[in-house]
Amino acid sequence: MNGHAFSLAGAPLVALGSGALYWPERNLLCVSDLHLGKAERRARLGEAPLPPYETQDTLSRLEKDLKATNASNVVCLGDSFDDRAAAEALPEAAKIWITALQAGRHWTWIEGNHDPGPVEMGGSHLAELPLPPLTFRHIARIGQSGEISGHYHPKTTLHVRGRTITRPAFLIDVDRVIMPAYGTYTGGLRSHAPELQSIMREETVAVLTGPVPRAAPMPRQ
Repeated sequence: MNGHAFSLAGAPLVALGSGALYWPERNLLCVSDLHLGKAERRARLGEAPLPPYETQDTLSRLEKDLKATNASNVVCLGDSFDDRAAAEALPEAAKIWITALQAGRHWTWIEGNHDPGPVEMGGSHLAELPLPPLTFRHIARIGQSGEISGHYHPKTTLHVRGRTITRPAFLIDVDRVIMPAYGTYTGGLRSHAPELQSIMREETVAVLTGPVPRAAPMPRQ
């Protein structure tokens, strides 16, 4: 499996190169910030259009991770849809695809700031999910431990053998993991941004996504 193994609160986890997180003991796959329907939302609001293929691409990558891990539990960590209307406007083929991915699995949608409240899709809809020793929620809370969250879409830059690499990244310290955004049309917040600097401990490790996940101290500048 293409990933970076580490532990949080005693739970062995794997940060996958795709941006998903796998918890082998629970056979659980976690993804954050899918932002399905972003192209539709931008068009609806009169913003610059995007090619309408992000939902297909995101679901294709999710299907690949599910096949690779054979996960029986799935947690979508909030902002799974770009807003409530985007969820309702998904093409019927995408809704059927999501239903097929859910089949035979325990599927949990965590509430995000873009997609408050339950949507008309299968699975459980929760504000947060405690699975000791870990807790899954959308936005990190100061003073928590064993926390898996998303929201910030972290990305970071490394300089490797004369090359500069910027990619979405997991941010990992002894208390928490902040997940990268999984959605195809999601931007990112640099790891040196004050919002992330104030949450993450000094010894934070950044794990860059990609074909070969790369772990390094989180850049502070």
